Amino acid sequence: MSRQDGSDRTVSAASVDDSAATLLHVDLDAFFASVELLDHPELVDKPVIVGHRSGRSVVTAANYVARRYGVNSAMPMALALRRCPSAVVLEPHMSRYKHFSDRVMGIFGDITPLVEQLGIDEAFLDVAGARRLHGSPAVIGALIRRTVEAETGLTCSVGAASTKFVAKMASGRAKPNGLLVIPAEKTLAFLHPLPVGALWGVGQTTEASLLRLGLRQIGDVARTPLAVLQKAVGEASGRKLHDLAWGRDPRAVTIEREEKSVGHEVTFEHDITDVARLRSELLRQSDAVAARLRGAGLVGRCVVLKLRYADFSTVTRSRTLAEATDVGRRIYEEAATSFDTLAASGIRVRLIGVRVEQLGDGQGQGLGLWDPDDDWRGAERAVDTVTARFGRGTVRPASLLKPDKG
Repeated sequence: MSRQDGSDRTVSAASVDDSAATLLHVDLDAFFASVELLDHPELVDKPVIVGHRSGRSVVTAANYVARRYGVNSAMPMALALRRCPSAVVLEPHMSRYKHFSDRVMGIFGDITPLVEQLGIDEAFLDVAGARRLHGSPAVIGALIRRTVEAETGLTCSVGAASTKFVAKMASGRAKPNGLLVIPAEKTLAFLHPLPVGALWGVGQTTEASLLRLGLRQIGDVARTPLAVLQKAVGEASGRKLHDLAWGRDPRAVTIEREEKSVGHEVTFEHDITDVARLRSELLRQSDAVAARLRGAGLVGRCVVLKLRYADFSTVTRSRTLAEATDVGRRIYEEAATSFDTLAASGIRVRLIGVRVEQLGDGQGQGLGLWDPDDDWRGAERAVDTVTARFGRGTVRPASLLKPDKG
């Protein structure tokens, strides 16, 4: 059973106290598949996969009916059709996705000027100043859902909480087509029973470290002495996880007025199936992107991985950081986590790329509550100094060095 099939859907009662839950996370439901189904209403109750039907293609998206068969985005199309032979495959249309995304973001902007777009299909909204005009956060959440569906035919899920982290988790639990409000005083009751993998920034490596300590739920992390956490996952990461486990997240909704990004990508001469080689290329690109960020005095909060397969189908996956960074190791870890969800046996990669979006001024922007990259930042800035004097490539990560064949 897929974890993204809506089987654990939870929604709020009408009487919920939402007075302090003024931060909303809105996420369009199965966005690509839902846009395609606008032209195929007869398929709404059938399993639908978006992608190319060729033998070496991958799944771009799947509706919730298909997800119940274990079909997920980025898996080989051949595997998806084995799991769900009755699925209908529809070709993707990226220009339509951009069109509907712009319409939905416009709806958000009509409700509050404080909209932080995270990707093509999700955003944070601060509705504290919109309550006098539109009503309580729960009422605003319901208004958003109604308006989006009425004007576009699409459904969305809304999480409302007193912090961004909890609001995003709430929208995920409300899927599909639901509203979940977490009152401030109910934050810990909501968080603590959830698995540790739900914590922001916990990838496979960190999750394995926590599980080795016997920490299976967020509540276990909260009750663990800070020093024990820091010994297991590092000083900065341990403090960040401890704060999140107690519902502490001071980040505000920020408005990105200008679309900017820094990235690197490479198209291989021959399709690549070697996962180790692809991860090595990710590391090289991540270091290069970070060096460009530091050189420009910038930091970024969204790491995007791009893969193009042998059949020319292209997928992207983005991960939003709790704090902006200019550190190659952090960029690599986020890109590698996305890559691990996409890598599958037999996949042939034609192009791989990494870029960082949601850029800000690295000089004028503080590091906030957490700086999980402090040690790596110092090391990489030392590399910058050597590079400026002796040229790029003088110092490189050991994993990028070819073995001495002499």
